[in-house]
Amino acid sequence: MKILVAEKIADAGIKLLQESGHEVDVLLDLSPEQLIETIPGYHALIVRSATQASAEVIEAGKDLKIIGRAGVGVDNVDVAAATKRGVIVCNAPTSNVVSAAEQTMALMLASARRTPQANASMKAHAWDRGKFSGNELYQKTLAIFGLGRIGGLVAERARSFGMRLVGYDPYCTPERAAHLGVTLFEDIDEILPQADFITVHLPKTKETIGMFGPDQFARMKQGVYLVNTARGGIYDVEALADFVASGKVAGAGIDVYEKEPCTDSPLHAHENIILTPHLGASTKEAQARAGEQIAEYVLLGLEGKMVPTAVNVALVPENVMSAVAPFITACQTCGVILAQLADEAIESVEVRVIGDLAQHDVALLGTATLRGIFSQSSDDPVNLVNAAYIAEQRGVPLTITTDPLRYEYASVVSVVAKAGESTLEVGCTISGHANVMRIVSIFGYRLDLIPRKYILIMKYEDTPGKLGRIGTVLGDANINISTMEIGVSDEGAGEAIVLMNVDDPVPDDVYAKLCSVVGVTDGWFVQL
Repeated sequence: MKILVAEKIADAGIKLLQESGHEVDVLLDLSPEQLIETIPGYHALIVRSATQASAEVIEAGKDLKIIGRAGVGVDNVDVAAATKRGVIVCNAPTSNVVSAAEQTMALMLASARRTPQANASMKAHAWDRGKFSGNELYQKTLAIFGLGRIGGLVAERARSFGMRLVGYDPYCTPERAAHLGVTLFEDIDEILPQADFITVHLPKTKETIGMFGPDQFARMKQGVYLVNTARGGIYDVEALADFVASGKVAGAGIDVYEKEPCTDSPLHAHENIILTPHLGASTKEAQARAGEQIAEYVLLGLEGKMVPTAVNVALVPENVMSAVAPFITACQTCGVILAQLADEAIESVEVRVIGDLAQHDVALLGTATLRGIFSQSSDDPVNLVNAAYIAEQRGVPLTITTDPLRYEYASVVSVVAKAGESTLEVGCTISGHANVMRIVSIFGYRLDLIPRKYILIMKYEDTPGKLGRIGTVLGDANINISTMEIGVSDEGAGEAIVLMNVDDPVPDDVYAKLCSVVGVTDGWFVQL
């Protein structure tokens, strides 16, 4: 097959491609028009960050099977267009993890010892030893927010400096935290007053953007140092600048920004804030690793094998797809719901397939469920190719059990997840020619609801008048209930559960009022 390398990658990567027996052409600096003219006849395209693998390029590449991005992000690849054409898109997400962890340590040390400022002073022909007194890392407390691959590597390195490690990551299991030597906390506010140093390694989500604002800075220890090599915007830059100016934050090392390139911000005015132009992956080793990894993954794709870092849906045999396709989205939705029901990291997942569907190969439904679960906690795209890989990396085992006997429905999929001491369960079926998903059980309570975007779930003691009170509170808040279902446990314990499709999100104060007025024993607001 023919492979087009459109940007410079490591020589070791080129050598791997050539030794595979494929025809490899390295054509650099192609314009968009030239790339569109050149791509026909090629089966694989490898790019870095400059070349745009646009919809037009993908459409022109009639023979394309895979596009490889030699790096972490895939912003320059039209993933939707590739998926539509059945072209696998993959990246090299682990290529820079060591470099990013080392950049974190570099910024931490540079901030604590004021190294850049001292260097600037020396270059100005001064000798101000007393001006640049710093702090040791030894026996200081480092708070790590996000204990994924990079956060874990930072923990290992910080431990060798003799630092005490605390951390926050709702998706990290206690076993992994113990292995890293990190004391886990469930509440951010408990960590902030303890930390001498804080580093963030979190994905960019609606929950993490602005996660550290004025209230959080106010709770931090006097003289704390902050580092961010993850995603811009996790620290509120206006607030950070203010707290550095006040002396509450002694210093910061920032490598990432909400909008890049960033040549001006409130942070630029402060000497105690070290700014670097997104250098986390800028090492020779990371670039070499990216070239080798992407070569390996592209070759796997050309061989028709699983590509562990694929960021879009893999091609599935037609006979399997026709049997399980109606349940793929349903299982993914069950995973999304379970992730939002879990108060702790999900430690294991079981997919129970019951009825006619159990006669088929249902492995894809397990993958779809994992995709839904991890889509709630990953900054990178999660799909039917890489969901199992992510589960393996996070140590979350998946079990699939089948029972071909029919019970109440022709086919049902029940997803059970363990999260700490909790057992979570959501069951679904498909009905009608339009393949409509219906939730038919939750936590073992039987019901029948077609889920919509916003779902309010509440457990309460099953006594008269409760539904009327719920309606009153939501009505006063101008929140409409479109449909609802009440489930009663088979045990008949006197507790009921209600699932309500509502037209708008339920604010915290409205939920608190529901708990007070209705006597809610447990509840969740789920957004699909």
